Amino acid sequence: MGDPKFLNRYLKVERDELPARFRITKSIPVDFDSSASVEDLWEVHDREMGKFRELLESIDSKGKNIGLPEATPSLLDLKIAIVERILENCHMCERRCGVNRRAGEKGFCRLLETSRYASEFLHMGEEPELVPSHTIFFTGCVFACVYCQNWDISTRPESGTDADPDNLATIIKRRRHEGSRNVNFVTPTPHAHSVLKIINRVPVNIPMVWNSNMYHSREVAKLLEGVIDVYLADFKYGNDECARKYSKVKDYLSAVKRDHEIAYQNAEIIVRHLVLPDHLECCTKPIAKWIADHIPEVRFNLMFQYTPYYRASKYPEIDRRLTSDEKRRAIEIVEEAGLEDVLI
Repeated sequence: MGDPKFLNRYLKVERDELPARFRITKSIPVDFDSSASVEDLWEVHDREMGKFRELLESIDSKGKNIGLPEATPSLLDLKIAIVERILENCHMCERRCGVNRRAGEKGFCRLLETSRYASEFLHMGEEPELVPSHTIFFTGCVFACVYCQNWDISTRPESGTDADPDNLATIIKRRRHEGSRNVNFVTPTPHAHSVLKIINRVPVNIPMVWNSNMYHSREVAKLLEGVIDVYLADFKYGNDECARKYSKVKDYLSAVKRDHEIAYQNAEIIVRHLVLPDHLECCTKPIAKWIADHIPEVRFNLMFQYTPYYRASKYPEIDRRLTSDEKRRAIEIVEEAGLEDVLI
């Protein structure tokens, strides 16, 4: 309870005491040929990321927001070149559909090359350390959750407004002056190419938040290092069976555990777990234990606001709100797991 224990760097960036990770990445010059093979681009990327890590460590050890001149082309430009190539054989998420979105092919998410967003505003309903949070809600999703509260957005990828990078970067600057503490990209996975382009154009120092189901591919995870400051990570299920039944997703645990571990190595994390009715032993308990054992230094948000939205009425076991006993049991589970930084 209380102030977050494991978000120290985020808070310093938010107060402009340290540079956001993307500003460091933008300061690293990289000479590359955008027409080279993807394998060659990755080789350059992996080599140059060593420079980012060294510079990040040096800056953080000094504890100052030093001036960082922007390079052209930069390591962030290289990341964008790689993620644009991923669009041609799409594996933004672990479904790895392999479609050419640039050529008009659609995979599970039904998204093409142009990203769209449903809304952007200063959100006051997020975790207290984030608000006011400048949330940008993208359309579409790589999941198909039967209880999705944003189903009108997630099931209509063609809705909303074009996510023009220059326009959104201008809005981000304005929102920062209005008091935003971060930029919060919601449902960003299939829009990773657009997110990186938007961030590349942001002219102010502000933390970047990746608000997702953490089912992105290993390749996207590598590209996000050096760009994202905080992962607002949704850990939904403690087993693959529940994930398949309620979100139509396969191999859930292996992908989500991997992406949480990579994020843990490279940034800070707020883990969200929405407690589902009748799913405390199969989902809440193994999730809390895994986090305590593998990524203990995270902010953990135990969420009780489940409501049977969308198609939940077709699944009687989750067609209700949580009981008081279930809430008490969930708190017991988290306490027994020994998690140190818990928000309820």
